[in-house]
Amino acid sequence: MSEDHTHGSAANVRQAAGKYKHRLLWSFWVIGGYFIVELVGGLMTNSLALLSDAGHMLTDVLGLGMAVAAIRAADRVKRDPQKTFGLYRLEILAALANAVLLFGVALYILYEAIERFQKPPAVLGAPMLFVAIIGLAVNLLVFFWLRGGASESINVEGAYLEVLADLLGSVGVIVAAVVIQATGFRLIDPIFGTVIGVFVLPRTWRLARKAIRILIQAAPPDLDIKAMHAALENIDGVCAIHDLHAWTLTSGMEICSVHLCLQEGAETASVLKTAQNILHDQFGMNHPTIQIEPEGFMHCEQSNSGTQNW
Repeated sequence: MSEDHTHGSAANVRQAAGKYKHRLLWSFWVIGGYFIVELVGGLMTNSLALLSDAGHMLTDVLGLGMAVAAIRAADRVKRDPQKTFGLYRLEILAALANAVLLFGVALYILYEAIERFQKPPAVLGAPMLFVAIIGLAVNLLVFFWLRGGASESINVEGAYLEVLADLLGSVGVIVAAVVIQATGFRLIDPIFGTVIGVFVLPRTWRLARKAIRILIQAAPPDLDIKAMHAALENIDGVCAIHDLHAWTLTSGMEICSVHLCLQEGAETASVLKTAQNILHDQFGMNHPTIQIEPEGFMHCEQSNSGTQNW
């Protein structure tokens, strides 16, 4: 039964990754091409809002490239028997790298905006508007490509958040361009540049915190460890449990391990099956590892003496 959990969860992760690999790749090429257009447009129009959006586009290109590379590397899980968990953690590293890139770009935009508030430069509104409208169309296309995968993979979520920030950034640039054309109010450009930067920061922090939580192997945030401990301890035939650990290997792959100490005469197979069902059905653990320890076993005696390790 544990073999089914192991192979099934790994297959599900590979299937989810493969489903969005081609969308990520197409997004990479579409956004990469538009980044060049927007960078040239931002330099020609001298627009901070447009340049800040181009900066986000650059992080999109890098982030999407890392996301695709991480999925492709994880697909090669069978090529190296020494990597018993494959390369699934690469998608978490890619998500963290995306967060760091976004954070750096947001800080630079805020710094540049402060400079421009003091000395607002001349901005060409009409070309800025034209480039921003194209950017909005590009971001909408990629947004719908990736929206479904954001809830299934932290890797796709990182790319999705970057595209979402760009989408809103394009809307901001369009509004700024219209205001400049209609009123000549040049401060609207650094204002929207600042808004884009501020919008990105909290979302970047949440993505980074999620990735770091996985990397330090903390229990999933929605998992009640105490309830899991109590449910396992209440199984008929179990006298105590110890070394209960739960963590996330990668998106959609929750893992736990636990030692169950049995009472004398307890039926091992029944306890094991019940424990696996509880962990999978009640707590979403699709990769449980359970060690059964008979009464009198050394760890069981330690556990009964009050030295349980969760």
